[in-house]
Amino acid sequence: MSRPPFLTPPPQAQARPLPTPRGEFATHDALPDAAGVATRGTVLLVPGFTGSKEDFIALLEPLAAAGYRAVAVDGRGQNESAGPREASAYAQDELARDVIAQAEALGGGVHLLGHSFGGLVCRAAVLLDASPFRSLTIMSCGPAAIAAEQQARTRLLLAALGQLDKEAVWREMQEQDRETAATEPRDPALEEFLHRRWTLTTTEQLLAAGHQLTVEPDRTAELAAVPLPKHVLSGRLDYAWPVPSIDAMAKELSAVRTVVEGAGHSPNAERPAATAEALVRFWDLVV
Repeated sequence: MSRPPFLTPPPQAQARPLPTPRGEFATHDALPDAAGVATRGTVLLVPGFTGSKEDFIALLEPLAAAGYRAVAVDGRGQNESAGPREASAYAQDELARDVIAQAEALGGGVHLLGHSFGGLVCRAAVLLDASPFRSLTIMSCGPAAIAAEQQARTRLLLAALGQLDKEAVWREMQEQDRETAATEPRDPALEEFLHRRWTLTTTEQLLAAGHQLTVEPDRTAELAAVPLPKHVLSGRLDYAWPVPSIDAMAKELSAVRTVVEGAGHSPNAERPAATAEALVRFWDLVV
């Protein structure tokens, strides 16, 4: 679970809905002109499993300052975006079509970035229709299903969600976190936000996304055939996918490869300045 370093959007960003033919999505939308610079492009930021638009909050200001409109989105059924209470609504193709609709609503020509599970969704979107996108960045996401140990943990979570109410599952997750985490003090506002995000996200979205993470096939060869500039970014360590598998995927994709030192699974939250710098460097190269 990504933990945003703070929760207040920068002055350049506003919380606003993004209407599309597939529904309305909650966003944080950071505008370069609010930062006093000309717009050089638009970026769509898609969060991962148990995540939300707030996972990118520390990237909004540096991306806008570099001239990129940065739009971080809650997917359907995720946090502040409404979603149906039926599992079929969260099939990967459905989520991918949402991303395509979001990019088109932003005017097309969008630099697409997906974090973790969002990387799998963004890959599926590009494979369905690459035309609304200028580039694809896959962040902290590997070529197929998550590592075996993480698959086992995720299946335990899915089983709990199938048997217990979400509040009971949350309490159990928090207890496990307290047993394994360091003893540094927790920010009460952040803890309240994480609880609220978990509560707002539909159970069906969590079940579908978690299942996809455990069964995703390797579609790297398909993606390599799509003539779109690609960037693979991760931390030096990653608990969800082994970094060597991410390296191999990047090589097969002929992608620009960035490793953010001092970061783990969420470089967007853990090392936002270095992550933003790497993203801007890549986008500046895309014609």
